[in-house]
Amino acid sequence: MKYRTLGRTGLKVSVVGLGTWQLGGEWGKTFGQSEVDAILDKAAESGINLIDTAECYGDHLAERLVGDYLSRHDRDSWVVATKFGHAFNGFMDRTDRFGAEEVKAQLIASLRALRTDRIDIYQFHSGTDEAFLDDGLRQALDDARRSGMVRNLGVSIRGAGSELQVREAFGRGYGVLQVVYNRLDLRAESEVFPHARRYGLGILARVPLASGLLTGKYEAMDKFGPDDYRSKLGPAEIARRVREAEKLADEELPPGVSRTRWALAWCLRDPVVTSVIPGAKSPEQVAENASAADLFSVKTP
Repeated sequence: MKYRTLGRTGLKVSVVGLGTWQLGGEWGKTFGQSEVDAILDKAAESGINLIDTAECYGDHLAERLVGDYLSRHDRDSWVVATKFGHAFNGFMDRTDRFGAEEVKAQLIASLRALRTDRIDIYQFHSGTDEAFLDDGLRQALDDARRSGMVRNLGVSIRGAGSELQVREAFGRGYGVLQVVYNRLDLRAESEVFPHARRYGLGILARVPLASGLLTGKYEAMDKFGPDDYRSKLGPAEIARRVREAEKLADEELPPGVSRTRWALAWCLRDPVVTSVIPGAKSPEQVAENASAADLFSVKTP
């Protein structure tokens, strides 16, 4: 594994982290604690030290699964990132909860679920610009940092992006930007990376495998079940993305390299990207993801 410094936070994180949306039950699979333990054991064995989760991956479900594991292992060896701003109602159904008092309650619930006394990166989660600019929220987050319950703040930008949040993040105390970035979606290169370089912000690249469509494991005719979030894309859009991924792989995939490793390493070629945070459904997927770090030499911004 290789490591980069996450912007101004000073945190040394593995260039491949572990996303945990899948643990909330929206990836077509329900996870038991033993399965999560095996995934996190393999992550630790592979040198991964960054876990990214959220309050609304289930109703704190992913956090509880991670927290159970952390309670039996060395918490200090992990950089734990989670998010705030939503109440989980059901499959792909959330209600915004960005009020100051609501976020305070979410923070306590996340700390309890994660079985920890502090969160290393606490991220504003895909909210509106109005919520982002709320002074009451800003004060609540400042209080959380002063108390030690939160070490650093981040912004997880909506998929469609928010230029205002990217531009204003540093001035409002945020040191990390989490953005959609993969070989099929390059918007962050022009909309986010220049601000990250200017202000020394860390970048976490989510959906680096384009929801698995870059891996070569799915065909254009594949149909995802109703409990798999990719079903929301619709068959025509899935087919289009699969075809585009196949074309790129034909043109760019190095001999002997899996499409998964290639897609992850591609995101990391620019040192402004601190880490990619793919999900994984098994220890084998964790190991393959982690091995992408072998495909490049570490450079720092």
